[in-house]
Amino acid sequence: MEQKEDVVLQAEADVTIPSAAERDDAEQFAAGQSGRAASEKKPKKVSWKKDIMQNWQVYTLFIPAFVFFLLMCYVPMFGIVMAFEDFRIVDGIFGSEWVWFDNFIELFTAEKFWQVLGNTVVIALLKITIQFIAPIIFALLLSLLRSKKYKRTVQTLSYMPNFVAAVVICSLFTSFFGLNGVISTWLTGQGSDWIINDQVPVFWLMYTFMGIWQGIGWGSIMYVASISMVNGDLHEAAALDGATRLQRLWYITLPCIMPMIMMMLVMNVGLSFTTGFDNILLLYAPKNFNVADTLYTYTYRLAFDAGNQDYALSAASGLFQSVVGTILLVGSNKLSKKLSGSSLF
Repeated sequence: MEQKEDVVLQAEADVTIPSAAERDDAEQFAAGQSGRAASEKKPKKVSWKKDIMQNWQVYTLFIPAFVFFLLMCYVPMFGIVMAFEDFRIVDGIFGSEWVWFDNFIELFTAEKFWQVLGNTVVIALLKITIQFIAPIIFALLLSLLRSKKYKRTVQTLSYMPNFVAAVVICSLFTSFFGLNGVISTWLTGQGSDWIINDQVPVFWLMYTFMGIWQGIGWGSIMYVASISMVNGDLHEAAALDGATRLQRLWYITLPCIMPMIMMMLVMNVGLSFTTGFDNILLLYAPKNFNVADTLYTYTYRLAFDAGNQDYALSAASGLFQSVVGTILLVGSNKLSKKLSGSSLF
């Protein structure tokens, strides 16, 4: 017992207590080390001139895209002032009379405007629901295929309609569903024309189906890429626990690609009010204006309709679409960030 006490006393005697100066030096050394580590983690800021000199090849490739968007998207924005003028081609933008919001009052009080707005809202809702969900389901089904060769063949075939011109696609649908069309005759037993049908759901569903057929493959590219990035260990662990392929699809794959789905949804909601120009312009006729005319085609007809050109009213309609589209984009992005934690910006 006495030997143990002697050992403890000897160990306590060997312990040296640092002085105040030594403690200060140690603290300064530790602070210096932490500051050095923090400075090493922070990347050094590079001036834009130096960055251009180092990556001039990348900036050179960017110049054509920059010039294109500058000339085609930003410079024409000056034409917004026509929405507040009684624009005349003879007087020009600077010489036309300034009428403030008279064009918007005329636009909102027109009888056709609210009908056109209703068509736009319905078609936009169909696009961000049925047409938006179709590529997601297609991508999930592709992920279930075991044969890579068959999967690549299906993907390639599904991409092809996206590269077909709108004129060709509308001609095909007119041949199939138009007067005496193959499919319309087969389904109804008579040569009815479904394209110019002015009954409420017919044209809307036809247009939605055409959009799905044309864009289901191309729209699934982002989702297929996201599915390929899902960790395979999660599927293996779930399979060992007895989960079926559909259960793994629902509880693993779908939640993992949800950020991508929300990002694409935000983009589709923002573009929903600018929908339906090329295909609808090629398909609609005066007989089905009440169900087919959208804000985009209505704006086009205001500007270029023979004998009734009103550029100021067309500019007001275009500005209205842009404002509504921006509000939808920002609002859907905030809602996505609040509900799912992922957002576009």
